Amino acid sequence: MESHEPLLQLCGVTKTYAGLRAVDALDLAVMPAQTTVFIGPSGCGKSTTIRLINGLILPDEGRVVFDGEALTPRNVISMRRRMGYVIQDGGLFPHLTARENVGLMARHLRRPRDEIETRMTELASLTHFPLDGLDRFPQELSGGQRQRVSLMRALMLDPEVLLLDEPLGALDPMIRYELQADLREVFQTLGKTVVLVTHDLGEAAFFGQDIVLMRDGRIEQRGAMRELLDAPASDFVERFVTAQRSLHELS
Repeated sequence: MESHEPLLQLCGVTKTYAGLRAVDALDLAVMPAQTTVFIGPSGCGKSTTIRLINGLILPDEGRVVFDGEALTPRNVISMRRRMGYVIQDGGLFPHLTARENVGLMARHLRRPRDEIETRMTELASLTHFPLDGLDRFPQELSGGQRQRVSLMRALMLDPEVLLLDEPLGALDPMIRYELQADLREVFQTLGKTVVLVTHDLGEAAFFGQDIVLMRDGRIEQRGAMRELLDAPASDFVERFVTAQRSLHELS
């Protein structure tokens, strides 16, 4: 039965760095089993928001609530294990093989070896990663393959939510296009709650059921992409959309 309660909530969340508010009294509810995309210019607070969601940083004010429970210093480690996290460059350990990177947390939690191997084979199939690549080191893999390994690692413990911070930003356009299609297939197959950060409007439209456009640590407009295109809530939204469209026309 589909839940009508948010899986993630940010309640009046503020985060300040050197006197500047990276996130400013942010209220946000993320519904389960849908893809929410944060978009906006550099410095708007979107990456800070995703780090607040998974407890890498804690808010100065307000609360981050996951599955009805507020994140605190006491519970943040256990909560984070219920969230998969993928960053732009993959964040793989260079001295570990792909297999060792993917299974790192499962081994730390002392999961049975056969269970880990079964799960790894499932994830390699899901992400279209070659099984013979699992014993290679990150430097022996292409950029797209490294991101597939990072995605497998994020999914290894079957998390309830998947967080992706500019996961395709460092890839060549052709590899990025291919991985976009594969990522969306993964999201649709698993039916998980996904929160994705991007600076690219086309990518946001490709993935997002719910688009959150941020500016100066606040939400400027939220809704379906069609709403941002046809009914911009402010001059800023209109300028942002127009600039992005112009970039896509030139590319």
